[in-house]
Order: sequence, then C-alpha cells, then structure tokens
Amino acid sequence: MSGNNGEIREKVHKVLRDAKNIIFGQDSLLDSIMAALVCEGHLLIEGMPGLGKTMSVSVMSRLCDLSFKRIQFTPDLLPSDLIGTMIYSQQKEQFTTKFGPIFTQLLLADEINRSPAKVQAALLEAMAEKQVTIGDETHKLSSPFVVMATQNPIDQEGTYPLPEAQLDRFMMKVFVDYPPTEAEKNILGLTSNPLSALKPFIGTDDILELQEYVKKIYVDEKIKDFIVRIVQGTRPGTNHFNKKYAAAIVAGASPRASIWLYKVGKFIAYMEGKDYVSPEHILKIVPSVLGHRVIMTYEASIDKMTGADVSLKIAQALV
Repeated sequence: MSGNNGEIREKVHKVLRDAKNIIFGQDSLLDSIMAALVCEGHLLIEGMPGLGKTMSVSVMSRLCDLSFKRIQFTPDLLPSDLIGTMIYSQQKEQFTTKFGPIFTQLLLADEINRSPAKVQAALLEAMAEKQVTIGDETHKLSSPFVVMATQNPIDQEGTYPLPEAQLDRFMMKVFVDYPPTEAEKNILGLTSNPLSALKPFIGTDDILELQEYVKKIYVDEKIKDFIVRIVQGTRPGTNHFNKKYAAAIVAGASPRASIWLYKVGKFIAYMEGKDYVSPEHILKIVPSVLGHRVIMTYEASIDKMTGADVSLKIAQALV
C-alpha cells in the first residue's frame, strides 16, 4: 500500500479520535457516520433525546470540513420546507428558485418520524436519486451527500413510523444507548461549546480519495457467497432460510442489504489496514446493516427478539 494511502487512513483515524474526545460513549455512532461518508450511504440513528446524536453529526461535519444543515421534522413540515420552492419576484416579474436545506453535504433530519409521510417521501426520493426537482428544474445534490436521520423510539407519542420500503433506503441503522458511567462522568467536564475550538482536519477531496482506496479493497468470491447466503438466510421461503426462525421473521432483507454488506465490509477492512475483506469484517456490520431490514413477527417482538440479533445469529451459523 502506498504511503499516501496510509497517510489518509491515519488522518481518518485522527478525525475519529478527536471526535471521540468530545462525544463520550458513542464510538460506534461516530464510526458509522464516517462509514456513511465514505460509502455514500445514509444512516438512521435511533435513541432517546439528549444522547448526543445531533452533536455527533455537528462534530464530524466540522472535522471533515463539510457543509452541514439540520432540519427539525415536525407534523406541520411541508416538502417545500425541505427541498425549496419557486418564489415570484414582483420587481423582476419572474420566478426565482429558493433552495431548501437539503442542498448540503451532511443533512441531519432530526426526529424524522415526527413528520408526515409526504415529507418523509420527499427526503427519501432525494436520498435515492441524489437530485431534487423544484418547479420544472432538476437540481443535482452535492457529493458526498449523506442524510443522518434521527428517530425517537417508536412507542413515543406523535410519531409516524417509517414504512419498510423507506427503511430499506438507509445503509445502516444505529442504536444510540445511554453512555457508560465513565463516559457520562467525562461529559460533565466538557466546555459549553466544544465545537468552537474544532478545526477541520480533512476535506471533501480527502473523502473522495478515500472512496477510491476503499473501492480497491479485494473481496474474494467466497466472501461474496457468504454475503449472499447471509441475506438469503433471512428470507422465509429460500433454500438458505434458517427454519429455526420460521415463527420469528415475516420478511427478510432485500438485495440492498447485500450491496451494503459488500461496500461497508470494504471500508471496515480498509480502516483496519487490511487489503481484503474477511468474514469477521462482515459479521461486525450484520446487525446494523440487516437489523432494520428484517421484519419480525408480533410474537417475536413481544419476546424482545430483534432483527439485529436474529440476523447476526443467522450469519454466525454460516461461518
């Protein structure tokens, strides 16, 4: 591997170290944000309010020198509040385009499940197409363009759960839990605005270069087979389906899951300094890539079985 390659990897590790010195106890969230930037996927982040979800995204955008906007999703939000609209100017007697907050590199969609379906649909269309239409004109979104959508746990009042087809658009779903004791104690010593002292350490060019290095990571045919077997193993009715979970799974993961296991697996291998993907790299990401795609039965949910746990067990049985 070239020096330049190692240099850029070290830079990314430094960004993550700096972020983890400000956001205590949320290491996997910060790692996932970096994976989303490099693999150009979108993240769904679930957790109770006040656990540093917004702060994590702000810190990463500052360290990576990316444009960042946050939009608070509310029941009265309209699609035009997100993507923009055409405004008529009486002086010029013509329409001009007012661009919405979606025109950024990192978009934090806060509490996405508090907004109605048409707003969610507008966001998800932009995520899939990497472009939006305002009036008659189509506008491309910047690169990288990554949406970090946070949602409060579904059982909270006034939430509109995301439909399965929309959940599938997210590369990974990350659960943010309360920080461990030591980490929570460290939070007490934080300055009131740690962001002000942060300086950008890498930029868009570094991320684009990093994407090229990650693409070159080797994935053996056996690993590709392993990935496909895992995903098919979650689907009732296929040859690879694990009959043990017949009463627990309603529907398995889509081919998008295979694509993300493949792409994020390469990123994990790269960050560990390996030039090939191993089964361990894939197993690390199975819960967050497959968890929200495997639809569990009502009975399984009552028994506290989750898509993340079951998909990991299915994968481990295939190694």
